[in-house]
Amino acid sequence: MNPNLEQRRRWMGVLAKASTADLEKTWEELETRPEYTFLRPPETGLVMVRALAGGVGSPFHVGEVPVTRCTVETEEGMTGSAYVMGRAHRHAELAAVFDAILQGAGIAPGMVDRVIEPLCRKGRARAEVERRKTARTRVEFFTMVRGE
Repeated sequence: MNPNLEQRRRWMGVLAKASTADLEKTWEELETRPEYTFLRPPETGLVMVRALAGGVGSPFHVGEVPVTRCTVETEEGMTGSAYVMGRAHRHAELAAVFDAILQGAGIAPGMVDRVIEPLCRKGRARAEVERRKTARTRVEFFTMVRGE
């Protein structure tokens, strides 16, 4: 597999899961922000979500989830795309712009380290806070063996 494809797959996941506020802050911190045009402006649609019964059983449809997609082209000619869960048009726009910028990272060396790594750390910290909050509500069940 193409190592650039694997790297892009990773940063697209980080961008999709990042908060809109974090993307806005990162955007504002860029020394130079490229001009871009929409090839596909942000638009929201629905995707069907599937799950496995019991995590291992037969697949079934859970329901529909809103997803927003966007595609942009920078002034340098790089095309970026994004799909994000929810109706977050600005999130999808910024994620698509960062995807385009990062593909042209030869133009801006170290961009992955300056953009993706901080977002990744913030995402892990957010997930840890969520894990701790839900851990407090966890109920431990146990079964006592009846003697016969």
